[in-house]
Amino acid sequence: MLRELHIKNFSIIDDATVEFEEGFNVITGETGAGKSVIIDALCLALGERATGELVRGGKKEAVVEAFFDIPPKSLNPSTRRFLEDNGIDFDDGLILKRIISSQGRSRAYINGSLVNVQSLADTSRNIIDVHGQYERQSLLSSENQMDLLDAFGGLVSEAEEVSKLYETQLALVRQISGLVQKEKERAQRLDILRFRISEIDAADLKPGEEEELTEDVKVLSNAGRLAEFANHAYTSLYSSESSCIANLTDILKSLREIAAVDARAKDALKSVEDALPLLEETGYFLRDYRDDIDFSPERLESSQERLELIKGLRKKYGDNIREIISCRERAAIELEELQHSEEELESLKSGLEDQKNRFTEKALLLSGKRKTAAKKIESKVEAELEELSMPGTDFSVRISAEKGDDTTGGLKATHRGIDKIEFLISPNVGEEPKPVSKIASGGELSRVMLALKGILAKGDKIPVLVFDEIDAGIGGRAAETVGWKLSELASARQVISITHLPQIASYAGAHFKIEKKIEGERTIVEINRMEKEERVEEVARMLSGKMSEASINHAKEMLRKSGA
Repeated sequence: MLRELHIKNFSIIDDATVEFEEGFNVITGETGAGKSVIIDALCLALGERATGELVRGGKKEAVVEAFFDIPPKSLNPSTRRFLEDNGIDFDDGLILKRIISSQGRSRAYINGSLVNVQSLADTSRNIIDVHGQYERQSLLSSENQMDLLDAFGGLVSEAEEVSKLYETQLALVRQISGLVQKEKERAQRLDILRFRISEIDAADLKPGEEEELTEDVKVLSNAGRLAEFANHAYTSLYSSESSCIANLTDILKSLREIAAVDARAKDALKSVEDALPLLEETGYFLRDYRDDIDFSPERLESSQERLELIKGLRKKYGDNIREIISCRERAAIELEELQHSEEELESLKSGLEDQKNRFTEKALLLSGKRKTAAKKIESKVEAELEELSMPGTDFSVRISAEKGDDTTGGLKATHRGIDKIEFLISPNVGEEPKPVSKIASGGELSRVMLALKGILAKGDKIPVLVFDEIDAGIGGRAAETVGWKLSELASARQVISITHLPQIASYAGAHFKIEKKIEGERTIVEINRMEKEERVEEVARMLSGKMSEASINHAKEMLRKSGA
């Protein structure tokens, strides 16, 4: 329920707080006292558009806070998800707050957390409806009209089943669409993949091959110089008469003679004896290296060509041979998938046809039941409107379908089924019925909403209803009926109504009066709850415009009769 509404520096309201009660609440006051300002302020807290003109003259900003005392489990699932995702604690209810600066800038909060205005509107939409001259009527939405019709007809579970079937159908459509798109590119892609695989296979690449070839090319390109250096080194070390080995052999003989006499030469002798075999091995290496050097231009050319081939493949398929081979493996996998995509496409098309048959069967069945439920609602609403001083009103539920390819019967569908639903009304005999959303009179709209709310109470889970201008154009017995119906509606939720009629006000459990006063040079608005005698006096004023013994007695009788 809406427990408390706090308004500060808004329009002609300086600072006011209203603490509403459960059940039926009414707000009364003389014409021009500021009753509409209360609704304007409330709508601001619910996410309506705001301008700087709403800020009280001379003030920097206006503040409106609405505290809803609602158990967490009663909140709409989407609302709970939003609050949880944004880390907003709602165990103790919801405080919706709006601040408007005199420059027109706006800030919105939920339980102290800053949110955008749309989030404020989305959150409030599922906990309160304001009916009348304002734009927040949930029953004007085709989606909500369908929800209420399904709830009234006991079709919620069937509607959910149809929704699931449609989502499955959509998933198949998306899969097929993806494959069809691939099919358009399939032939070209197959050629690309086959060429890629063939080109890489023809190269017969080996890991590490590029490094080996690079080394070979470097050696082959310098074969002449390498042979010349090797021959010079071999001659100097081993094969010439004055070679290093020959000289070292003479040195070795001398050191042996010295060591035989002087032991101090033994270390030097050992060093030369150790070095001689190593130098001889080096000489053998140089000889063999010189003799083995390949002077083949054909081999050099072949290695260079092989490197160029690998370089070309690297530009196309990867930075090294390992990546090129990996690219080939991926291409083979994709080729396999594409070669089987035609079979998969046919299988999905067959599955879609079966799914479409199941969906069509359930959607048509649901549509038929909706039409049956619609007929029952039409007669009930018309009977309600007769009592609400709208005799001769024609109310109907238009259920239509559009052509499309979502069903086997050639109809368009959504997750709600094949139906488009719209509530139509003709308040005046002879006029064509029009959508409820296009009704010009706020009073007529409120009465239609009251009738629908009473009939569809079981299906509507919105806990707070606000009615403005519901008494426009009615009086007498019809007004008393409206009061009784509002009171009855308030047995299952909180109802707040602004009214000029004592017949309606007398049925309320909580009665608030708005008064406009002059303090100094400023106009202020006060909102006070009426108790006992004060309430009698207010109802008496509403009856005759002034208090008299007759009007007071009449007011007492009305309050007694209504049980207030």
